[in-house]
Amino acid sequence: MNTGNVRSAGPGRGRLARTAGVVLLLAAAVALPFVSSSPYVLDVAILMLFYMCLALGLNVVVGYAGLLDLGYAAYFAVGAYTLGILTRTFHVNFWQALAAAGLFAMLLGLLIGMTVLRLRSDYLTMVTLGFGEIIRITANNLKITGGPTGIFGIMAPKVFGLSLGQPRNMYFVMLVLVVLTTVAMAHLGNSRVGRAWACLREDQDAAEAMGINTLGYKLLAYMTGTFWGGLTGAFFAVKMTAVSPNSFSFMQSVTVLMAVVMGGMGSVPGVILGGALVILLPELLRNVADWRYLVFGAALVLLMLFRPVGLWPARSGREREV
Repeated sequence: MNTGNVRSAGPGRGRLARTAGVVLLLAAAVALPFVSSSPYVLDVAILMLFYMCLALGLNVVVGYAGLLDLGYAAYFAVGAYTLGILTRTFHVNFWQALAAAGLFAMLLGLLIGMTVLRLRSDYLTMVTLGFGEIIRITANNLKITGGPTGIFGIMAPKVFGLSLGQPRNMYFVMLVLVVLTTVAMAHLGNSRVGRAWACLREDQDAAEAMGINTLGYKLLAYMTGTFWGGLTGAFFAVKMTAVSPNSFSFMQSVTVLMAVVMGGMGSVPGVILGGALVILLPELLRNVADWRYLVFGAALVLLMLFRPVGLWPARSGREREV
């Protein structure tokens, strides 16, 4: 009996099962708007897709590079305000405004990163938390951002002839964005850059000793994450047709970070699951409205106690490779 064939059959079957699972999930996601005509279900599904995108972006910073960021909502806000200001005040084309939203958030991430990424652990966490609040307070006081009332009347553009003002169209656009982001992040995590980030995350001193440009790779991770935050913020502004400072509070950053931690830091399928759960669980607990956040919090505590690596952690094979 050829034992080599036996060894190769296992991973082959596993890959086939994973591919079949992904195809089934995608088919279910595509069928959802046709199976359920409830606006509530569609609205919750769109919100889940937003948080999946945000969690995938933050996962590069926290999961891949090991940089704890508590101000991620700031880049979400920058993207949303950039699109709102450019389209409402300067009447810029949607596609140009969308690109500008991602690039401006990334540029801001570069400037902030060059300042704060030399810090480590708790110091970096405190600075990012403060930056998130600075952006929100600034938006609350500037005339161009509309102050406390924000910017209203953001027009829904057409994408491939479909108006994003229709919830079903917005759902499919966000689904495509999640799929593209997933593929990009999975390839990035398995690339040479991803392995450098993993070394940096595990031991920065050892990474420096190996000749890895730690500041450069930190900046690259931060800019990648902020670009996705800005891009998602731009679509959020179109979906809501308005942006205001209250939409980008500290709790937004905590919720996205919770999705990453709960799903499994560094795990692409894990953070997608986490992004879905942070929206779905509070909705499922609406029948116990007065207690739902308490129940949700208790579930998180139990998860951290009994499953500290997350519900779907990164594969141990990658860790051994590092």
